[in-house]
Amino acid sequence: MDFDNKGIALGSSPEDLKNRKRFITDFYVSWVAANPTKRIYNITLENFIEVRFLSIQETASKAAIRYKSTLSVTYLTEILENAVLIGKPQEPKKDNVKQKRFSKIYIMGYEKEDFGKIKLTVGELRGSGQKIQYCITAIENDH
Repeated sequence: MDFDNKGIALGSSPEDLKNRKRFITDFYVSWVAANPTKRIYNITLENFIEVRFLSIQETASKAAIRYKSTLSVTYLTEILENAVLIGKPQEPKKDNVKQKRFSKIYIMGYEKEDFGKIKLTVGELRGSGQKIQYCITAIENDH
């Protein structure tokens, strides 16, 4: 297996995928230890975006698929702080069990210099209105 200088697997084998999932999970564990409130104030939403177990679970399963998405997670703090809303908030997908607890889904974007565009998905909890980081992935320009 080949790795970059951060220890992220570069290949596309099942073992590489497993390695990237582990990298993302470990990254979040370290991030939570360094950020005990588990939240960052987002300038555009004028609200805090919380990082929860669901954030780690969903991001690890989606972002681990591609190397660039895994790498994008390492910019978590600046993404949460600076991502801007793309379009209007959406209804959660009816067939998505993980999105049932949300009243709205916000699709946000962050342009990272020397990296490219990163997509941040944020869910708004029913009742409390808390904003929860749902998923982070890199936006590939070749699709």
